[in-house]
Amino acid sequence: MIRDLRNGIRLCGLAWTLARHDALFVFERFRAVKPLVSFATLLTPRRPGRPGQRLAKALQDAGPSFIKFGQTLASRSDLVGDELSRDLAELQDRLPPFPFEQVRATILEEFGRPLDDLYASFDPTPVAAASISQVHFAVDREGREAAVKVLRPGIEKAFARDLDLFLWIGELIETHVPALRRLRAVEAVGMLADSVAVEMDLRFEAAASAELAENFVGDRTFHVPVVDWTRTGKRVLTIERVSGIKIDERDALIAAGHDPLKVLTRAAEAFFHQVFRDGFFHADMHAGNLFVRADGSIAAVDFGIMGRLDRKTRRHLAQLLLAFLSRDFRLAARVHFAAGWIPADRSIDAFAQACRSIAEPILDRQQNEISVASLLGQLFQITETFSMELQPQLLLLQKTMLVAEGTGRKVEPEANMWFLARPLIEAWTIENLGPQGRLRDAAEETVGIIQQVPALIHRVDRIVSLLADSASTINPEFLQRSSPPRAGVSGWIVAAFLAAILLGMLIR
Repeated sequence: MIRDLRNGIRLCGLAWTLARHDALFVFERFRAVKPLVSFATLLTPRRPGRPGQRLAKALQDAGPSFIKFGQTLASRSDLVGDELSRDLAELQDRLPPFPFEQVRATILEEFGRPLDDLYASFDPTPVAAASISQVHFAVDREGREAAVKVLRPGIEKAFARDLDLFLWIGELIETHVPALRRLRAVEAVGMLADSVAVEMDLRFEAAASAELAENFVGDRTFHVPVVDWTRTGKRVLTIERVSGIKIDERDALIAAGHDPLKVLTRAAEAFFHQVFRDGFFHADMHAGNLFVRADGSIAAVDFGIMGRLDRKTRRHLAQLLLAFLSRDFRLAARVHFAAGWIPADRSIDAFAQACRSIAEPILDRQQNEISVASLLGQLFQITETFSMELQPQLLLLQKTMLVAEGTGRKVEPEANMWFLARPLIEAWTIENLGPQGRLRDAAEETVGIIQQVPALIHRVDRIVSLLADSASTINPEFLQRSSPPRAGVSGWIVAAFLAAILLGMLIR
C-alpha cells in the first residue's frame, strides 16, 4: 500500500513533466487514464517538434534514470514505432557536471589516498558529464596520460528509487493491459536494472574493456584502451587516454589523410567480429565513443553497456541478415521458425509474406539508404500478429545497429556498412553452418553431456535403490524371485544410452 502510494505520487510528478513538454501521448494506450490524458492535453500548451523530440526533452528534465529509460525505449521500435525510436536514439546523456571537490572526496574514499598521491596532474574541468558519471583527463605518477571516470554522488540511491517506479509501472501494464503482456515489460525493466547495476560498478566496465581487448589481440585496425587496475575501483575507473579524430568528423578525417570508405570498412569489420565471431559487442557505438587514430586504426571508449549473443542466436542472426540481403524471404521465415521465435502452428508462408511486406520497401532504396536496423525494427512490430516472443538480446543489438548505421552514414554517405561486412558474414555462416561447424557444435554438446554422466549415474543408482526399497516394502516375495542389479550396472546402462545418442549426433 505504501509502495503504491509512493509510486502513484511520483507517477503524477512524471505526468506533470510530460505535460510541460507536450508529451502526454505516452499514456494514450492506457484506457483507464485516457479521458484524463485527453482533458489534460487540452490544458497544456503545444510545443514545437515531433512527439519523440518532445518526449526526449521531457525525459532529459526528469533525470538520469529517465534518460536511461528513454535510451532503452529507443530499442523498442516494436513498442513505440520507427519515428519515435529514431528520435529517442538521439537522446543525449548529458547533465551538468558535479563539483570537483566531490571528485576529490570520491577518490579519497575509494582508495584511501588523496587524489594528488595517485595522479601527477588532474584536470578539474570534466571533458564529459553524463547521467551516471563524468570523465576527467589526468596524468598518472608514471607519466601516462589517462581518462578518469568518477560516479555521481548518490546516484545509486536515485536509480534504485526510479527503477522501483519503472517496475511498478511494468506490473500495472502486465496486469491491466493484456494486449501488451507479450512485450514483457517487467522483464525489460529487469534488463535495464541489470544494465544499470553494471554501469554503477566501474570494475565491471573495466572488466568489459579487458575482455574486448583480449578478443582483438593482434588486430591493428581496432584498439581498446588499457585499464589501470591499480587506480580502478567500484566508483572510479582509470583507463588509457585515447587520442584521435571523432569518427563522424568526415572533413577532419580527410584533412588528416584518412580515406572515409576505409575507415567505415574497418568499423564495419570490427562490429562484425564483435557480434558474430565473439558474441560480445559494444552496445553504445555512437560517434562520441569512436575515434580514428593517426595510424588509421579505430579506438573505442566507454564500455558501460555491452551485449552478448550465444552461438545459436548468432547463427540464426547471420542467416537472417543474408536472407534479407538476398531477398530470400522464405529463408528469413524458416530462420524464425527454426530459432523457435515463431510458434510452430503458425503459417510459414504467411510469415514469409509479412517479411516481404516490410523488407521490399527498404531494400528497394539506394544501397546507402538501406537500414537493416530499421528492417529488424519493423519485423519486431509485426510480432503480435504471429505471437512471436520478443528476444531481449536482439532488441539491444537492434538499437546498437541503429546507432552504428547513423554513424556510418556520416563517415561515408554513399556506402552501407552491412554490404561492406557481407563477405565476412557469408564466410562466417558457411564456416559455422557447414560440416566443420556442425562437428564443433556436436563436440561441444558431447563434452557437456559427458560432464553430466557422473551425476546421471548417481541419480539412476539412487532411483534403482529406491525402487528396490519400495518393492521390498510392497511385496517382500518379489526380492526372492529376482535379484537386484549389481552396483554400477545402471551406470553402464546410462553410459551406453548416451554413447548411442552421441553417435547419432555425429553421423546425422
